[in-house]
Amino acid sequence: MIQVLIAEDDFRIANIHEKFLEKITGLQVIGKALNGKETLDFVSKQEVDLLLLDIYMPDLQGNEMIRDLRKINPELDIIIISAAAEKEIVEESIRNGVFDYILKPVKINQFLETIERYKTMKERIANQEEIDQSFLDELLGKQKLMLEEEGTPKGIDPLTLKKVEEIMEVFGEGLTAEETGKKIGVSRTTARRYLEYLISVGCVTAELEYGIVGRPERKYHYNKIKKSKNV
Repeated sequence: MIQVLIAEDDFRIANIHEKFLEKITGLQVIGKALNGKETLDFVSKQEVDLLLLDIYMPDLQGNEMIRDLRKINPELDIIIISAAAEKEIVEESIRNGVFDYILKPVKINQFLETIERYKTMKERIANQEEIDQSFLDELLGKQKLMLEEEGTPKGIDPLTLKKVEEIMEVFGEGLTAEETGKKIGVSRTTARRYLEYLISVGCVTAELEYGIVGRPERKYHYNKIKKSKNV
């Protein structure tokens, strides 16, 4: 049984993630921590296999905690679930050896796929005395696919692009760059860059709408006829 700790300062989101985990056998949520101190205390007192960690905690930043967590339990596995999309934060998390990094808002299918992949990895490693290259290739397949993604220009990340397009498809009434950014946890400028790229490939259209004060605002609408290859 894989022992899971959820470190999330919003108890409502923590409860949602716990409900997601109930759909997978072989895992048990043994605790929920609302801040960094609670997380460190819990890991120091109980055996935890997997930590679902938010970057933005009230008292400690997630990547700061990882170093201390590794000292307490070097074998602890960590999956980041956060709205933090800044390049520096993501890169630091990867260097810290997290198993995966999921951007909020989390979709249940993506969440379950990641957890299932983690569970499979644990089970297969436990049943193998030696690790061969074919196993490593399969284990790292997701990362390799990410690196091999083609067709997007510099500055356009395929995973972020997919999230933007999925959000646009859901909100058929249209969204501004600011609204899109808030929904996927990135800045307005970043969201606009992805939206303008989707316009260039014919997946999104835009029109000017005038607000109460008369200031025009660019609103983006999803083109259901054409989808990019990322979705």
